[in-house]
Amino acid sequence: MPALWMILASLLFACMGVCVKLGADRFGIAELTFYRGLAGVLFMALFMRSRGTAFRTRHWRLQVTRAVSGSIALGCYFFAISLLPLAAAVTLNYTSPIFVALLLALWFREPLRRLAIGAVVLGFLGVVVLLRPTIAPEQWLGAVAGLASGLIASLAYINVRELGRAGEPESRTVFYFSCITCLGATPFVAGAGGFTPPDATDAALVVGIGVFGTAAQLAMTRAYRVGATIVAANLAYSTVIFASLFGMLIWDEVLPAAAWAGIGMIMASGILVTRARAPAPGASHRD
Repeated sequence: MPALWMILASLLFACMGVCVKLGADRFGIAELTFYRGLAGVLFMALFMRSRGTAFRTRHWRLQVTRAVSGSIALGCYFFAISLLPLAAAVTLNYTSPIFVALLLALWFREPLRRLAIGAVVLGFLGVVVLLRPTIAPEQWLGAVAGLASGLIASLAYINVRELGRAGEPESRTVFYFSCITCLGATPFVAGAGGFTPPDATDAALVVGIGVFGTAAQLAMTRAYRVGATIVAANLAYSTVIFASLFGMLIWDEVLPAAAWAGIGMIMASGILVTRARAPAPGASHRD
């Protein structure tokens, strides 16, 4: 069941990506980001009330840092999806484990095993291999945004780790992230001329972004809570597979063999980084 929860989360994240890519033709990126946050606010508020979880936090600095970094990463990710093949955008976003390993070594002075160092090198080589044959000149801004989403998301994940150690419930963390996502996107929407009145199709895409994204977060949380962390982290890369299938079926996206090699290198790098950071048998697991 833990494996199935993670695979379900990956499928839902890929479905959210499909809605974002379709919605990017009708809405601005700030609007899509706003709607994603709004759905999270409404759903998590109801969820927290039903569980009796308090909204007040004693760790507001960590919550704000996590929420701001996560919101910026989300906006960058949506922008990358709008410009790049879906599989490429998702893969660049999934470079976050590589950046997490580097940040933990540089920021928290956590030692990197040789396996982790090799995995980080492999991951960045994979990025080069993926981008060179795949990205057209007009798509490079999207590629930079996709890579930035992975880097900035790694900051959010480190703060999630610290919030977990501080005893903060995941639902409260997701709630604050959703609130700040809404607030942060609103000035950009207003500056771009306001909200676009949606028709029935547009409304379905907006609802899909919010529902798929929130449901995916909950399924992922469930997978990490009831299963082995390393298994859940490795299975998260199935999002790339689902995104690739959707890209081929909906947009006829066919990547060259070199691009698939780069995707494989990045996926392998993330898996190896996760394994390198796993505690040794018999050691206490702090993450």
